[in-house]
Amino acid sequence: MKYFYLLFLLLLFFDLNAQTTPPNPFKAAVDKHAEITYTNPVIPGFYSDPSVIRVGDDYYLITSTFEYFPGVPVFHSKDLVNWKQIGHAIHRTDQLPDGLNIFAATLRYNDGLFYMITTNIGGKGNFFVTAEDPAGPWSDPIWVNVPGIDPDLFFDDDGKVYTIGSSFELFEIDHKTGEILEDHGQVWATTGGRYAEAPHIYKKDGWYYLMAAEGGTEEAHSETIARSHNIAGPYYSNPANPILTHVNAAGQQKPIQGLGHGDMVQASDGSWWMVFHGYRTVAQGGIHHTLGRETCLAPVSWPKNGWPQVNGNGTIDVEMRTPTLPLKPWPEQPSRIDFDEPLRHEWNYVQNPEMSNYSLEERQGFFRLKGSATSLGDNYTTSTFVGRRVQHTYFSSTAVLEFDPESKNEEAGMTLLNNGTHFDLVVQQDGDDRMVFARLQFENVIHESEKFFLESGPVTLKVEGYQSYFTFSFSQDGDDFQELQQVGARYLSSETIGGFTGTYVGLYATGNGSPSKAPADFDWFEYVETTKE
Repeated sequence: MKYFYLLFLLLLFFDLNAQTTPPNPFKAAVDKHAEITYTNPVIPGFYSDPSVIRVGDDYYLITSTFEYFPGVPVFHSKDLVNWKQIGHAIHRTDQLPDGLNIFAATLRYNDGLFYMITTNIGGKGNFFVTAEDPAGPWSDPIWVNVPGIDPDLFFDDDGKVYTIGSSFELFEIDHKTGEILEDHGQVWATTGGRYAEAPHIYKKDGWYYLMAAEGGTEEAHSETIARSHNIAGPYYSNPANPILTHVNAAGQQKPIQGLGHGDMVQASDGSWWMVFHGYRTVAQGGIHHTLGRETCLAPVSWPKNGWPQVNGNGTIDVEMRTPTLPLKPWPEQPSRIDFDEPLRHEWNYVQNPEMSNYSLEERQGFFRLKGSATSLGDNYTTSTFVGRRVQHTYFSSTAVLEFDPESKNEEAGMTLLNNGTHFDLVVQQDGDDRMVFARLQFENVIHESEKFFLESGPVTLKVEGYQSYFTFSFSQDGDDFQELQQVGARYLSSETIGGFTGTYVGLYATGNGSPSKAPADFDWFEYVETTKE
């Protein structure tokens, strides 16, 4: 009888600990022979700090945008895998007239209203905007005077509304005015990782769960989680933290690194999922990335009364082999734009644009740019630039330009731009002639390629990516291209130039100190993914 009792206690012990025992980090999360159901990232390119919600059978997602306008793109999905951009939460220059530096945002929904809360660094701090339709229009900012960055919004069952940011201080607020109603102080010290940020609160099975990103947004990035029976704490950390990371033996060799800044959502079928960002390296034998932090997706299992487990072992793959919701892809957008209709949502300016420098009407079928006095590279002033994110390590981007500069200071062309650093295909005056060349800007160091004189008429400009390097070329017949320059991709990476953004490819014009008199007319623009061959 004694031995039976001891056996009973042992079985009970193991049963109680089953939910808190850390998963084996070396155990495969999925069957490698299973069918590939989707690939990460689900939104490629610079779409970092994702936040997601479900409203009925529809899913909506937003990301951060820093200095780019319109800010905070809004995406729509029916399956969490296929996403279509439907608008921006910051879409009017009068919403933030003093400039943009939009850090991570949170998207939430309550009582028929969508809420986007975020931080404008260098401005007035934390604010939220609201909309009845996530496609817009969105309201003017409602400012919330709370410390930290990356604020979250949580609507509790009793009608109270809370916000919490990177200080991990919890505040009850008035969700109509932003007024602070009660300060609950710091409710969790996290696990000790550096740069703890991006908190999100969830309520499940009588527990409040508080999730955070820790470790910085580089290789040591991770997601950790704690819980409490009281929203104001105390919160107790998951003994199996982190629940998502590649800074371990199981994840360090995977193609996507820097996993973190996640948000969870329960799907309409009861399954749970996490969106988060990570980055793909491009430099051979290195850790450099140029595309920015990209939105990824992973399944979450959540045992009753237990802790969430991301993809089985807290790691993810590019090729995911896991059951999904019924997939409902959107129609593909054309790769070529002929500028005969308004720009699509993926196009952005740097800061609030001076719209008089851009026109789709002055010359029908062309996108006319007028060079401002401001040159490229200043994240905090308005230059004449418009572009879209580079979303692939292998790509080709082409534009046709008609431009006859009237003075040597005037120039126009194509550019790769990231955090103020830019590599350009330049058309410029040289005496009575025009010339084309590639220019690489490395802070105060400028490298220029060999210069070629142009005949009269349009010039076709092409920028291509080959994972570890870029090429710049031109043509005057549209078929035979002359390569001007190659440059290693690592020189445009976040590891080299700093910052949190990814590379844009775009069109520009500048008067380099004074407004241009000659307009730059772009006939069409094309961006396509290419293959390794």
